[in-house]
Amino acid sequence: MIDIRNEITPKDLLSSISRLFELSDQKIKLLHRSWDPAKGTPVFTVDGVYTSRGWTEWTQGFQFGSALLQYDSTDDESFLEIGRKATVKQMATHVSHIGVHDHGFNNISTYGNLLRLMWEGRIPRNDWEKNFYELALKISGAVQAARWTDIGKDNGYIYSFNGPHSLFSDTVRSLRSLAVAHQLGHVLMGEKDSKISLLHRLIRHAQTTSKYNVYFGEGRDAYDIRGRVVHESIFNINDGSHRCPSTQQGYSPFSTWTRGHAWILCGYAEQLEFLATLPGKSLDPYGGKAAVTAEFLKTALAVADFYIEQSPRDGIPYWDTGAPGLAKMGTYLDRTSEPFNDFEPVDSSAAVIAAQGLIRLGNYLSTQGDKKLARKYSQAGLTVTRHVFSDPYLSTNPEHQGLILHSVYHRPNGWDHVPEGRKIPCGESTMWGDYHALELAVLVQRMGEGKPYSAFFLQ
Repeated sequence: MIDIRNEITPKDLLSSISRLFELSDQKIKLLHRSWDPAKGTPVFTVDGVYTSRGWTEWTQGFQFGSALLQYDSTDDESFLEIGRKATVKQMATHVSHIGVHDHGFNNISTYGNLLRLMWEGRIPRNDWEKNFYELALKISGAVQAARWTDIGKDNGYIYSFNGPHSLFSDTVRSLRSLAVAHQLGHVLMGEKDSKISLLHRLIRHAQTTSKYNVYFGEGRDAYDIRGRVVHESIFNINDGSHRCPSTQQGYSPFSTWTRGHAWILCGYAEQLEFLATLPGKSLDPYGGKAAVTAEFLKTALAVADFYIEQSPRDGIPYWDTGAPGLAKMGTYLDRTSEPFNDFEPVDSSAAVIAAQGLIRLGNYLSTQGDKKLARKYSQAGLTVTRHVFSDPYLSTNPEHQGLILHSVYHRPNGWDHVPEGRKIPCGESTMWGDYHALELAVLVQRMGEGKPYSAFFLQ
């Protein structure tokens, strides 16, 4: 389990974060100069060079969003221009994309960051530009919410790109798009001009995900361990009944794919922060603010505890808790992670996503007055941050286009690069891993410097 270091403060990590942004300066520019948009979207590196891998184009927002986060940290306007121009030129199709569950990834990372920076006074206020970003975010939230499977009794979920039968854990992080669109006063218009609340679909999706994709040690099945997460749940869309757990990128439906787990951890933690900003009466249709918050918090606490218990001492997990090669590695949870082992890869992208979730959960609990529990999760998140922002995870090679090393995409499909002389994928980066490292860095940097708190929604 994670060896939580209680002495670490956000201020202690500022030098590491400064080094991180020095390196990302080089890497964002290198990718910007070399990438041909005709190749699609950069997804992961092979021998240190970003390549594309068609499945869905879910990583383009991370490419341009990284430049915006670089500006957020450094005030270097060249990165603002990279992100702004690329958003206008490349991102429109993502706003109206009806075929994916990834709107919160692509559009909050680009249009959302730009609008947030304007709201914060970090970039000049221009009404036409502001209206452009707001319109994109309103449409994105509505399009995402329209991917809806009704499972009866006023319940349902935003279905994945696999089809209406499929509920992915990843999609909790895309609830950002619904939240911001709702915050901007938007609704989804349906048949006969019916107004469909985006907040309603956000809450119902999160509740359905919690019920079917997260386990609470309550005897649901033989593998019901508190905090375990399944990547996908399958439903019979004829009658709305749940049929079985499943997975696309994990080892099995009865183990935990750690990046999917991290999406849940980060997603529920940041939604707790969002719920705290809503007037209480807006949640009355769902049992009241206290009841909804308690349900989200129960989920966040369960997955946070599981992450702490099922990660190595430095908090960088292996790609799946049930990966078969782990049985050959002895007491691997009692040691720091070993990215160069011969049996199973780690996934540093899960670590940077989960670290943000742990810190946000701790910060939320602190605002609720639970200082002891808040400290546990905050310090766990800072512990992971310190390790993942240092050797052997921080990419210092100027010719390597990635920022955070030892990230994997799709282990079951064998998509990840295995370097010559190695038996497992290692030494490579992913677009989402690099982006979320920067998002984590901005969060901790602002905390360490006493600057306004960073959140995806408008404050």
